[in-house]
Amino acid sequence: MSRIMTRAFLKDAATTLATRDSDLAAILAELGPPTPWRRPQGFATLCYIVYEQQVSLASAEATYHKVCALMDAFTPENYLGLSDLALRSAGVSRQKSRYTRLVAHAILDGSLPIHRFTRYSDEEVRARLTAITGIGNWTADVYLMAALRRPDLWPVGDLALVKAIKSLKQLEAVPDKPWLDSLGERYRPFRSVAARLYWDYYLSRGGRLP
Repeated sequence: MSRIMTRAFLKDAATTLATRDSDLAAILAELGPPTPWRRPQGFATLCYIVYEQQVSLASAEATYHKVCALMDAFTPENYLGLSDLALRSAGVSRQKSRYTRLVAHAILDGSLPIHRFTRYSDEEVRARLTAITGIGNWTADVYLMAALRRPDLWPVGDLALVKAIKSLKQLEAVPDKPWLDSLGERYRPFRSVAARLYWDYYLSRGGRLP
């Protein structure tokens, strides 16, 4: 099973990556190594990541906290007890309400054993998650990185990651998936750490990269 991204792991992996890529070395010199994510495993975090799909981090965070305020505990049972109107008033779109309800049902009926994911490989977790409507590779990869803290994911569908790479590599056009996949091969088995460095760079520029 893959190691998880602890503070010491992130520091050592970032140092190794800096020897392979001068742009990552520059990020590390400016911003230091990434810090560990603190998102807990489970239903609430997966919903939070769904809320983050195609919206700003600030918007998703606001929605998440509004939904939290509607329940004593963020559980599948309590979530399914919320009305569509309540979720919409908290900022959850009709589509995301459907997706997250499907997740809740899958956890309750046992088809999504989310609390056993620590025993599963990255591929097994991704397969389980993407079997649910509305959960694509990006959502699965971010859950693997943020909640399970797996070290070798490369979410090439992430706009911030792509913008950071385009800026740092001084590319004229947005890189396509094959180019990004090829770049990611340089970073194995620490692709998650490379992604975190690029994200830190993007955030340090206020998310205003072209």
